Amino acid sequence: MNGNTPYAGPDTPDAPAADLSPAQHRALRDSLSRIASRTRDFLPDEYVVGSEVNQGSNGPQATVAVRPPIGNPVSAGFTPDFDEAEDTELIPSAERDEVAQGLAASAALQVKAALANADIDPPAR
Repeated sequence: MNGNTPYAGPDTPDAPAADLSPAQHRALRDSLSRIASRTRDFLPDEYVVGSEVNQGSNGPQATVAVRPPIGNPVSAGFTPDFDEAEDTELIPSAERDEVAQGLAASAALQVKAALANADIDPPAR
């Protein structure tokens, strides 16, 4: 019964394209790597920064994540709009910097929160 309705599945008029073109995929990976690189600039080497592109139910999903040395990981997700952007500039430079700064600050805050909950004496006051 689920498959025989006119509004079910990816054949609906509002459904996003299922695949990225090679140029779009490269542009998205390039934007993500720029965000990840900029985030690494803000953080010490103990933080692990990574990115990935997945196909979600609403189209391509891009994620940049930071794993702090202790505490919870933080991430930022994007659903790019290919109709409004050129293939070379999917995520504008100002937004990339803002996301990188936000990720770095959130990751540092996770470490601070983890240390506050631990029985560790702070090295300085």
